[in-house]
Amino acid sequence: MKHLLYIGNKLAVHGNTATSIETLGSFLELEGYHLTYASSKKNKIARLLDMVFVTIQSSKKVDYVLIDVYSTQNFWYALLISQLCRILNLKYIAKLHGGALPNRLKLSPLLCDLIFKNAYKITAPSKYLLEVFQLKYSSNLIYIPNTLEIAKYEFLNREIQHPKLLWVRSFSKIYNPKMAITVFSELKKEFPNAELCMVGPDKENLIEECKAYATSLNVAVTFSGKLSKEEWITLSKNYTVFINTTHFDNTPVSVIEAMALGLPVVSTNVGGIPFLLEANKNALLVNDNDVEAMVDAIKLLVTDVNLASTIIQNARDYVEEFDWEKVKYNWFEILT
Repeated sequence: MKHLLYIGNKLAVHGNTATSIETLGSFLELEGYHLTYASSKKNKIARLLDMVFVTIQSSKKVDYVLIDVYSTQNFWYALLISQLCRILNLKYIAKLHGGALPNRLKLSPLLCDLIFKNAYKITAPSKYLLEVFQLKYSSNLIYIPNTLEIAKYEFLNREIQHPKLLWVRSFSKIYNPKMAITVFSELKKEFPNAELCMVGPDKENLIEECKAYATSLNVAVTFSGKLSKEEWITLSKNYTVFINTTHFDNTPVSVIEAMALGLPVVSTNVGGIPFLLEANKNALLVNDNDVEAMVDAIKLLVTDVNLASTIIQNARDYVEEFDWEKVKYNWFEILT
């Protein structure tokens, strides 16, 4: 079976949210592929040096190099490792991540050409990024969605008697966690039994700020911190609505997981979200940072039982296409 080198931020061991290098890597290992990873070093400089060292060390034995490509600081390791792969005559697959990647294409077109024009394949996890990258890199571009094991997600068709909100993201400004608290505060005026639980690691030291904000609004928010996938899936059984308040996005796995679990999704309509969610069919969508519209959307789920039930069922049917048992054949095709 093929030997793969996977280059990315393998940082779940340090309390970060698991990313594709952990999830896709594990799936591929279960299918018999042999994987080497770089890197789990916490320090960014040490991580980059480890990536370079492991790439050189593995160059004689790997068949393909998978490289997670992000849009901000981590873009630079993708650039460096991709060019190192060219020097070492290694086929590399550029795996796109992040709703802000289109901005990187505009800001650094020549550097992007170095990565993407020379890649063996480019994989887009969303039709949003697929559409953007097709304008320039259509020859080696392929759509392979983010994936999950659907059997591990127990589907509950919930009755929403009052809003019990679940928010699952890293505490980062781009995910706009304060909006969730503001929305909750407004809902409490009409639904005294409303609840909000916010799950995720404190990526930018924002949890204390969010706690203080909740206190200033006189609302009691549950902050669980980072939970394992199994833990938050179990926790989700106690909640009735999933809210996604992000400013930027691609195809967030937590949203896909919420749909699989039977949690109706109310999300800001940004980045790749409208390529994943269809308004009034498998989710409800509002404008970026529009608190009033999100409050109204959640109220609608409470009052319109038929709409809520339809959205919940449509969402589950849709995300079944993301099951690893279906998606894996796309990976087999490009790794053969």
